[in-house]
Parts: sequence; structure tokens; C-alpha cells
Amino acid sequence: MGAVASIGLWNIARDRPDHPAVVDPGGHTATYRDLAGAADRYGRGFQSLGLRPGDCVVVMLPNGFDLTSVYFGAFQTGLYVVMVNWHLVGAEVAYLIEDSGAKAFVAHERHGEVATEAAARAGLPAGARFAVGDVPGFAPLATLGEGETGRPDVRTAGSPMLYTSGTTGRPKGVRRALSGADPDEVPPAATWFFGIFGLHPFDGHVHLCGSPMYHTAVLNFVVNSVQLGHTAVLMDGWDAERMLALVARHRVTHSHLVPTQFRRLLALPEQVRAAYDVSSLRVAIHGAAPCPPEVKRRMLDWWGPVVTEYYAATEGGGTAITADEWLARPGSVGRAWPGSVVRVLDDQGRELGPGEPGLVYLRMGTSTFEYHQDEAKTRESHVGDLFTLGDLGHLDEDGYLYLHDRKADLIISGGVNIYPAEIENELSCHPKVADVAVIGVPNADWGEEIKAIVAPTPDATPGTALTEELLAFAATRLARFKLPRTVDYVTELPRDPNGKLYKRKLR
Repeated sequence: MGAVASIGLWNIARDRPDHPAVVDPGGHTATYRDLAGAADRYGRGFQSLGLRPGDCVVVMLPNGFDLTSVYFGAFQTGLYVVMVNWHLVGAEVAYLIEDSGAKAFVAHERHGEVATEAAARAGLPAGARFAVGDVPGFAPLATLGEGETGRPDVRTAGSPMLYTSGTTGRPKGVRRALSGADPDEVPPAATWFFGIFGLHPFDGHVHLCGSPMYHTAVLNFVVNSVQLGHTAVLMDGWDAERMLALVARHRVTHSHLVPTQFRRLLALPEQVRAAYDVSSLRVAIHGAAPCPPEVKRRMLDWWGPVVTEYYAATEGGGTAITADEWLARPGSVGRAWPGSVVRVLDDQGRELGPGEPGLVYLRMGTSTFEYHQDEAKTRESHVGDLFTLGDLGHLDEDGYLYLHDRKADLIISGGVNIYPAEIENELSCHPKVADVAVIGVPNADWGEEIKAIVAPTPDATPGTALTEELLAFAATRLARFKLPRTVDYVTELPRDPNGKLYKRKLR
């Protein structure tokens, strides 16, 4: 039996049923037989509800076996899966359910109050609601597909549908056409993507997932690891020393991190860091936010040349750079992945030469996408078959990309993307706000923090009382991680005659 022939969850479950697939946060190990069986049950359950390929399911679960098996159950039945950031409030989750057209919703009891409010706001039928634990109005997840046997009737590959910012400040789903592929066939993209980082099928690999799987990259690393026969060790809430203990216990070979986690690890006392054997690590992959050079150098001094960086987009495409390459070209985020295209263009869409700064554009093979129900954003982000995130940078003569600036408005705090327009839209609803802008300002620990700049109405008095009132108002409409840390007051925001806000002047 060749390793390549046996990759894929259901193939491994057939050929190596007792191979460990997932170690959940409680320490329980589920085999490939366990995971495939649960995925089959949930796949049958979704189909018994009437869901068909192209329909959508919304999932609001913490990292664990339940989330992983629900994902694979939906995936093998051709469904789009929207993974919910469980810090969101009820109104925000309801928007995802409504915008995606979801026909089923799976939540966890720890988020029961938010899930109940979201399902009610979205008008989701009671028969389409399932929960891990006790949530009023939700059926137990264990009843989904209960009593049925065998594989789902229709099996075809589905897809995650991750949400990113929209032109109106509301998140928009990145929706790709379904491939129609057999879910037992692992796409070549999965093997070559992991190959970028020196990760191959089986080969004794163990993946540690320390971040929530509602993040695009985090989900992809877990799913690809399982598909390639790597055991996935899942954390429910990241802790620096706990991570080191899991690396030592399970002989972890690869993990995906953000710079904030590097800082937390480095902040541990030297004797704590020295107490754990991390020699099993073959690659520590980081992205999502710029990593300060001094932090990266300290991680390389500690872990050795296993720290690999990448720059990528939910929409597809990206670059990567190994530790040795980075030491030779500090500040670079690497060269284009195999099959990916990276170009730097001017405002007229003309390609720029080495060293010339412009907008960074990407493409992943022949892959295409659209922003769900946002044709304007889809159109505005493209030049031909290339798309941009709005990042400025340049390429050197060898094709290594250097980023000069991030999107003008995007705030990245602790590796999490935060979209100011969404926060501005909500704060502007307060009767004492005449105008508002939200920007990111430096934070030594999180990279950036959120600052709101408010022009109050003439009858409002700027100060601590107004700040408390505005933040209390925002807390009813936005997740906690989206709330400004500070609020500044001005008489007028800098806008041009057409109303365009000059955020660079604010910064």
C-alpha cells in the first residue's frame, strides 16, 4: 500500500482505521475510523434535512472533534461551510446566517445565548438548529443523522466559505464554484501547499492547532493535515506553556502561529522554556500579521531554523520564505508559491519593475472567486485575472516580495483582521456622534489596537462620560474584540469635498 494512494480521510479510515486522526482539547484521541464515521453520520443528517450540494451550513463550535467531524460531514456532501467567530454577538451571527442563505446551524452551548438570538433573528426553522450541549430550541447534535447507516447518498466536494470585508463595511463571503470532485480524492493543491513547508503525507507528522479554526489558515492547516495522514492535536484556548507541553508530549512536528503567540512564548521565564523538549518541531509556520525582526530572530535562536513565514489571502495565492532565506533578506515575505502569481502594479494596472513600489496583486493557478453578493468589491479588487488586497510593496530582482504598508484601513490585532468600516457604521448610529473614523495604532503586544476618533454633535460634551456611553452602545452591536481601546475627540474629521476621509492625516 503506497502512502500517496491512501491519503484522504475516508481512504485512511479504510486502510489504517486505527491511525490517530484528532487529539481533542481534553486529551481524547479519535481514530480515522471514528472521524470518518461521525462525518458520515452528519453528512447523512444534512441530506435528510433536505440540504443539497451548493447549500450552506453555519458552524459555531470551539476547536474539537465535533467541529472537525461536522466540517468533514458537510464537506463530503457538497455544502459550503461558514465557520463563525464565536466572539461575535447575536446580530452579527444572524447576518452570516441570512447572507449565506444557511439551511442549518450547529452551535455549542457555551455560545448558547448568542446562538439562540442569532437563529431567532435570522428566522431559522427549529428543525435546522443543532447544538453540542443544551441550548433551548436546538436539537442535540447527536440526533443529526442518528439511526441511519452507510455513506451519504450524494457525495461531492464542498468548500469553506470564509467571510472578509465588504464595500459597505459588512463582511462578505469568499465563495468559489464547487469543483464537483470526489471527496475521497485529495486535491493536488493540498499536497503541494504542504510541500512548500516540507510537509509530506504521513511521515510521522503531528500538527498542533492552537488558534480558533474559524480562521481561514488555521482551518486549512487542520483539514490538510488530516487529509494527509497527520495527527491533529487541537487546543481550545491557546496558552504558551500549555503549547510547549503539548509539543513535548505528542512530538509535534508543525504548527501555525501568529507573532503575538511568539511574544507570549518568549515572555515565559527561561527555566520554563528550557523545561520542554521542542526538538520534534520541523516547521513553525507564521503569518497573518507582520512579525517584528527582533521577535523572529529570538524565535530562531530558540527553535532553530524551523520558523517559516508566508503572506497569503483568503481569496487565494501567496508567498513563503524559509528561515535561511529570511536571514539573507530580512523584511521579505518570500517568493510566490508554486502555481501562484505575484505581481506589483501601478494605479493604471501596469506591471512595475524590481524595487518599484505599487499595489501587490495575486493569483492562485486558474482559481477564481467572487465576494458573495458584492459584485462591486469583486470587480474593484481585480485587474484581469489578478486580485489585490490593497497592500503596497515591491519585488526584488529575484522575485522576493517586500511589503511597505498594509491596507489603508485594515487593522490586524493579534493576527485577527478587524475592519474599521463595520465599527464606524455602528458608532455612527449613536445620536451623539456627528462623524467617526476608526484606525489602528501601534500596540507593543498585539501589533495594533483600535482607536476611534469622534466628532460629537454640538449638544454632546467630549470626555470620559461620553466615551463610556459610546463603548457601552457599541458593545451591544459588536464583538468585544472589535471595541475601540481609546476614543479621541475632534471638532471635524479631515474629508475632501466628495466626503472621502483622509485617514493618513488622522494617523
